[in-house]
Amino acid sequence: MDYVAKLDQAIDRLHQEGRYRTFIDIERRNGNFPHAIWRRPDGSERPITVWCGNDYLGMGQHPVVLRAMHEAIDATGAGSGGTRNISGTTVYHKRLEAELADLHGKEAALLFTSAYIANDATLSTLPRLFPGLIIYSDALNHASMIEGVRRNGGAKRIFRHNDLEHLRELMAADDPDAPKLIAFESVYSMDGDFGPIAAICDLADEFGALTYLDEVHAVGVYGPRGGGVAERDRLMHRVDIINGTLAKAYGVMGGYIAASARMCDAIRSYAPGFIFTTSLPPAVAAGAAASVAHLKGDNELRTQHQTQARILKTRLKGLGLPLIDHGSHIVPVIVGDPVHTKKLSDMLLEGYGIYVQPINFPTVPRGTERLRFTPSPVHGPDEMDALVRAMDDLWSHCALNRAELAG
Repeated sequence: MDYVAKLDQAIDRLHQEGRYRTFIDIERRNGNFPHAIWRRPDGSERPITVWCGNDYLGMGQHPVVLRAMHEAIDATGAGSGGTRNISGTTVYHKRLEAELADLHGKEAALLFTSAYIANDATLSTLPRLFPGLIIYSDALNHASMIEGVRRNGGAKRIFRHNDLEHLRELMAADDPDAPKLIAFESVYSMDGDFGPIAAICDLADEFGALTYLDEVHAVGVYGPRGGGVAERDRLMHRVDIINGTLAKAYGVMGGYIAASARMCDAIRSYAPGFIFTTSLPPAVAAGAAASVAHLKGDNELRTQHQTQARILKTRLKGLGLPLIDHGSHIVPVIVGDPVHTKKLSDMLLEGYGIYVQPINFPTVPRGTERLRFTPSPVHGPDEMDALVRAMDDLWSHCALNRAELAG
């Protein structure tokens, strides 16, 4: 076996399909986001504006967060020194879990190193806690949920995206006495559409199922205190397990679940992804706790965030660009071809100093390749004008289709 040749073939396939992912070297500078420095491969530098970051509210540079992190690192040093079970639980981890439980109106929360790990570890552990568990998973759930469901060794059913009738059919066909769980998201990050939380909770009640809601793209930015779409719609009490992240709107790192004290205790005790992983550094936990606490009372940032998203959508629609708009803060512009999507991304970066990562298969279905913009409160009018002009120029230059302008 020529292992090197096999590796070359695998990478070449991605290049040929226009799906090879290129990392660019970015230097963020505190207080200057969304502006950053792009370090080119030749060693030269170029100022850029980041339009695809997940730091939705700019909390990664907020003084409250940075102050908490500085204080924690001065007090405790760098790393946690172990897993949560072996010397890695500090006052900062406990404080953060208390903030998260309060955020979601739950008895407890359990902290993981990322929301991916939280999803994977929890969903793969649940069948050990509920033998015979059947998991009903939305077809467009995040890869971390898919992996957790796949690895758990239990029964799974995939229902068509947001299709309640299909979900009902699947649940009605199964043993009424079998334990069941419905796993879905509140905001689907590629199209920016919302999951029907209330209707899914109704089905869960009807069939005696647990509910598992991924609020990764919603925590911090929806709800009166940032508790997500379930909080906005006053539904948190109907959801059994809520998954969230600290790496997007909260601007730091980490993931978690919030649930009953018994549920968190069971996952803590049985999930290898929790038991055998070194805990977050205390400074990261401290910064995340400060961010969560701050955003419980800062509705102005959330309002600005939604306003920026509406403005960008309106202006891109005015140019006739093929935009998906489901009313969330996600702004996807469909290109429909992987090579063209990568080329547009490269041209925006090289020609205009605008960084937006191309989104290609398998993240999205073939034929729906896109540029996905995430406007934030720190994107000002000048940055917005520059982006709109650049998109208008490139759409014309590349002779891409535009929608018919209304009116």
